[in-house]
Amino acid sequence: MVFNTGAALLDAIVLAVVSREAAGTYGYRITQDVRGVLEVSESTLYPVLRRLLKEDCLEVYDLAIDGRNRRYYRITEKGRIQLNLYRSEWTIYSGKISQILEE
Repeated sequence: MVFNTGAALLDAIVLAVVSREAAGTYGYRITQDVRGVLEVSESTLYPVLRRLLKEDCLEVYDLAIDGRNRRYYRITEKGRIQLNLYRSEWTIYSGKISQILEE
């Protein structure tokens, strides 16, 4: 199973959050959206974003907003493939958990 560590779950959530916006989204917004699912600090999240960038699951671009530079993250094709794998694995995983809880 892919979800044998907390890191894989966090990767899946970050990719899902970023994939919701075709143009991408910025770091603070990603942090807020992820916090809607699980408690995570910015000091935990930004290394995840850097790793996903290094793995070519995300791409980055900068945009000037009110005279300040804002870094946006956008999911790549490789990231979409990885997200689909996580979704498939999650379906299997959650189904097995449901079976155990219903017994």
